[in-house]
Amino acid sequence: MAKVCQITGVGVTRGHHIHRSGKAKKEGGIGKHITKRVKRVILPNLREKRIWVPELGKFVRVKLSARALKTLDKNGAFKTLKGAGLI
Repeated sequence: MAKVCQITGVGVTRGHHIHRSGKAKKEGGIGKHITKRVKRVILPNLREKRIWVPELGKFVRVKLSARALKTLDKNGAFKTLKGAGLI
């Protein structure tokens, strides 16, 4: 299964990790300098959850991000899952 939130659609993003060398100015050096940019993968904060939907009277299994879980708590399970097209 893909690393994508089923409610918000947030997925894997790509970025860079910056390698720096040198001594910081406040430590008496001439400052830090960027020597290399290394590719990296930024993964979403995903959770596999069983959500109880009282209107249906059953559990629904979803893969969602932590932010989507907060949205689900705020707006309600049925409304959020219906809006995402999961039920």
